Amino acid sequence: MNGIARRLLTAAGRGRAARLRGSPAGSGNRRPRRLVLGIETSCDDTGAAVVDDAGDVLGEALRCQKEVHLQAGGINPVVAQQLHRENIEQVVKEALSVSGVSVCDLAAIATTVKPGLALSLEVGLQYSLNLVNRYQKLFIPIHHMEAHALTIRLTHHVEFPFLVLLLSGGHCILAVARGVSDFLLLGQSIDIAPGDMLDKVARRLSLRKHPECCSMAGGKAIEHLAQTGNRQQHTFRLPMQQYRNCDFSFSGLQNLVNKAIVQKEKEEGIQEGEILSCVKDIAAAVQHAVAVHIIQRTYRAMLFCRKNSILSSKNATLVASGGVASNQYIRKGLQTLADANDFAFLCPPPRLCTDNGVMIAWNGIERLRAGLGVLHSTDGIRYEPKAPLGIDISKRVEEDSIKVPKLKKKIRWLAS
Repeated sequence: MNGIARRLLTAAGRGRAARLRGSPAGSGNRRPRRLVLGIETSCDDTGAAVVDDAGDVLGEALRCQKEVHLQAGGINPVVAQQLHRENIEQVVKEALSVSGVSVCDLAAIATTVKPGLALSLEVGLQYSLNLVNRYQKLFIPIHHMEAHALTIRLTHHVEFPFLVLLLSGGHCILAVARGVSDFLLLGQSIDIAPGDMLDKVARRLSLRKHPECCSMAGGKAIEHLAQTGNRQQHTFRLPMQQYRNCDFSFSGLQNLVNKAIVQKEKEEGIQEGEILSCVKDIAAAVQHAVAVHIIQRTYRAMLFCRKNSILSSKNATLVASGGVASNQYIRKGLQTLADANDFAFLCPPPRLCTDNGVMIAWNGIERLRAGLGVLHSTDGIRYEPKAPLGIDISKRVEEDSIKVPKLKKKIRWLAS
C-alpha cells in the first residue's frame, strides 16, 4: 500500500497519470476515456482531482486548513468557509493543470453535497454548479461517506458486497456495501465520532504544548504519544457493553478520561494547561479503549452478517476507511480481528483515508459507469449537512442480540 501511495505522489507531482490498480485500459478495444473532476469541501480540506474510467488519477490538488484550526483549538465553520472560498479556484485549476486537461475534456463534475459543514458544502456546490452551467457538463452529487466507502475499489479489486467501517472526525459507521449506491446501515455513533473525541482529549491534555507533537492534529498526537506509553496504568470502562447492537458511543468515554485527567492534575499539583508526567500513559489507555470499542462492535457486525447470509462465509472482506482508519494501532486490532474470523482486511493508503478530491472523482466514475445519480439538470440541487447512508437495519441487529465472545480468547493483541 505504501508503494501505491508513493507512485501516486510521484506521478501526480510529475503531471502524469497514476494507475492505482489494474484495469483494462490497455486492452485492444479502446474507446475514448471518460474523465471526472471531483471537488471536496465538506469540512476543512479543499480538494480536487481528475480520475478517468480506467482508474487512473491524472492529477490532484489539496489545501489543508489544519494549521489554522489547530491554533484556534477546533474547526471554526466561518473560517473554514472563507478559506474554501480563497482556495477552491486555485485548487481546481491546479488539479486540471497537473492532469493536462481542461474543463471541456470532462465527462462530468462530481462534488460532495452531503453530509458535512453547511458553510463548507455551500462553497464547493456553488463553485461546481457555476462550472457545470458554464460548460454544460453532467453533474454528479456525492455522499461524502459513500465516497470514503468506495475508495478501496480504486486501490484494490474488491467485489460487492463487503463490510465497511467508516471512522473519522465526524462519523463512525458500520455498513454493508452491496452496490455503488446500495448500503445497509448496521450501526453508527449515537453521539460524537472517535476523531472528535480524540481531538478533545488532546486539547484537554494540552498536547499543543508537548514538544513531541506540538504541530500534530489531536488524534495524531494521541497516537504518537501512545507508542511509548503504558496503557495498563489506566483502565477506562468500555461504552455500551449492555447493548447488543453495532452502535457506538464516545462521549461517555471522553467524560471518564476528563475525570481521570482532573484527578491526576490534583495528584501532581498542576493546573489545567500544564503537561502531566503520565500523559503518554493516558494517551495509550485512551487509544486502546477506543480501539477495543470499535473492534467489539465490528465483531458483532461480522457475526450478524454471516448469521443472516448478508456476507458469504467465505471470501468476506472488511474495509476500514476515513481519517481515524489511518491510526496504525486501530488498524492492527482490526487486522487481528479479521484474521481471527477469516475476513480479508483492506484499507486505502493513509493519504486517501483523509478527505481528498480523488475519492470524490472516483465515486463520480463509479456512478457514471452505473448510470446512478448522473444529472443533466441541476435544478433543485441543495447541500445537506446531515444525510444517512443507505437503508437503516440497525434495529434488526439489535433484535438479533448477538453476544460477542470474549475477545481476549480470540485476539491475542488485546492481551498484549
